Amino acid sequence: MLSAHSLVRSVARLTTRSSRFASTLVVAEHDDEKLNSITLNTISAASKLGDVSVLVAGANAKKVAEQVAKVENVKRVIVAQDEKLKAQLPERLASVVLASQNQFKFGAIVAGASAFGRGIIPRVAAKLDVSPVSDVIEVHSEDTFSRPMYAGNAICKVKSLAPVKLITFRGTAFPPAKTEGGSAGIEDAPSSDLSYDKVEFLGQELSKSSRPDLGSAKVIVSGGRGVGSADNFKLIYDLADKLKAGVGASRAAVDAGFVPNDMQVGQTGKIVAPELYIAIGISGAIQHVAGMKDSKVIVAINKDADAPIFQVLFSAFLSKPTGVYWFSSWQPSCIHFYLTS
Repeated sequence: MLSAHSLVRSVARLTTRSSRFASTLVVAEHDDEKLNSITLNTISAASKLGDVSVLVAGANAKKVAEQVAKVENVKRVIVAQDEKLKAQLPERLASVVLASQNQFKFGAIVAGASAFGRGIIPRVAAKLDVSPVSDVIEVHSEDTFSRPMYAGNAICKVKSLAPVKLITFRGTAFPPAKTEGGSAGIEDAPSSDLSYDKVEFLGQELSKSSRPDLGSAKVIVSGGRGVGSADNFKLIYDLADKLKAGVGASRAAVDAGFVPNDMQVGQTGKIVAPELYIAIGISGAIQHVAGMKDSKVIVAINKDADAPIFQVLFSAFLSKPTGVYWFSSWQPSCIHFYLTS
């Protein structure tokens, strides 16, 4: 039996440990109008570490903060609104994060594993002299996480001993937090130094499309080098429009000049996990598969029966009366088509 003194010491250690990890700061990604969907996934992941606070920084941050306050599992919203925070340049945003950490003493500071998150989290980690944990796909405990390695062919279990955990979460690995049901309080961020003048935001040109964004599309149609040409990609666009789908591409198609690089899906492009992913003329290079293997249903159309993409799943071939398609794969999560003519 534990003595009364030992019990008190155990409870004290547990209380100290719990309070240290009682709150996590999510750095919100947004466009000064609405929250980026990956932040909802990040909030869901962060809730596994304790109470969630969200930092919303930008030129029009208060508008976005009102949206965040309604998100499920959010306990506090911290707002930093300043024209110097337009476009959330990491060089200036880092100062806001550090000032918030200095005041609130968060146990973890996290963001989505996007270009935004990869820009801010390592910078803050360097300032705090800790090692960040990137691209986390599973939370085991307050200090133990899983992340993919070697383009997803191996999963590494990592234990962080840092006093403050700096983490990026892969959005496709966690469900989005509900956008209704929360009632978080909103407060101003502590003052921070925004005088950094070695970088300046000049503007941005975003590609406009009537199709869904790859990050939020429920259906994606992707083309590879096997499509043959930029002109042949019209077939991809036509199919996508019929399905109200987003359009993606393999790196080979991008390198061949068929499509712009903002359409690239894969380890060095966008990580996606739609309800339905259709891969046309894509061989299935390991880097591409790493970016779409979490899709709920996968359809592959390819004239090469030995294409690596067919090795991703179990296959059972069924001939169509026309001789045009072979139905491949009886695994419930995936369907393959083998184009024979």
